[in-house]
Amino acid sequence: MKVLVPQRLKKGDLIGIICPASPVHDPSRIEMGVRYLEGLGYRTTVGRNASGRLGYLAGTDGERADDIHAMFRDRKVRGIFCARGGYGTPRLLSRIDYRLIARNPKILVGYSDITALALAIWRKCRLVTYHGPMLAVDMAVDVDPFAEESLWRILTSPTRRATLALAEGSPTRVKYPGRGTGRLLGGNLSLLVSLLGTPYMPDLRRGILFLEEIGEDPYRVDRMLTQLGNAGALSRSSGVAMGHFTDCVPRDPATPSLPLDSIMAGMAESTGKPFMTGFPIGHEKRMVTVPVGIRAMLDADEGVITLLEPATA
Repeated sequence: MKVLVPQRLKKGDLIGIICPASPVHDPSRIEMGVRYLEGLGYRTTVGRNASGRLGYLAGTDGERADDIHAMFRDRKVRGIFCARGGYGTPRLLSRIDYRLIARNPKILVGYSDITALALAIWRKCRLVTYHGPMLAVDMAVDVDPFAEESLWRILTSPTRRATLALAEGSPTRVKYPGRGTGRLLGGNLSLLVSLLGTPYMPDLRRGILFLEEIGEDPYRVDRMLTQLGNAGALSRSSGVAMGHFTDCVPRDPATPSLPLDSIMAGMAESTGKPFMTGFPIGHEKRMVTVPVGIRAMLDADEGVITLLEPATA
């Protein structure tokens, strides 16, 4: 299946806002994010159900899926930004019209729970999406300059061999040396693991796997990484980049635990592929935008990921 690379964004383009997972508890954050985009010279349209609320979901599954379809169907919309993550996108995967998306390839940006949607779209459509900042989380207030520069450089410049730079003062650590080449695939660890055994799980063989997580005890991180290892996803990859594992500490300090660093080192040794930690992706303000599906080279010794083809057309 042909890889679909979306057209780059240009000033004046229309950006659609959707909320396919949990609700935005403070609706003013959507308004602030919209003002940020419009201040940069873009136009915006907010999905009909983006402010919906149904318990821990931003509306019914049908409503949230409808907003996804409406944005891909609307030929005036050139990019789609998710308002936030949380929980809910895996519930939509069987409802998505992947043929519609493949016929109307365009930019889709989000992370966290959006991982499930992005990977399913890659699996079914081979459409490149973007693991990056979200409107009501990262664009509403105090936009991080590093994250901002990375996002717009990726979405607006079809440069070949761009480098996914590190945030200053955030060096990576080599757990297993070497270089590897493959397509960038991954996102949130728990969402990736939840796709194993489903028709929405991409083939990770010879891919560059990037992972991040938030709020999980070290033993739970260990369990999920072990599941990926047992499924062959780690050893068959070309390399692994671990991002932020925010607040992944023992909930009870009195309970025996293992340091996350030693868990990562053990996984790297058993994988035997280029493996680095500390890459700036995940649930922190300073993040690099990663184009999911683009071919890249991971150099664990230098702590660098270099894109081998343009991230946008």
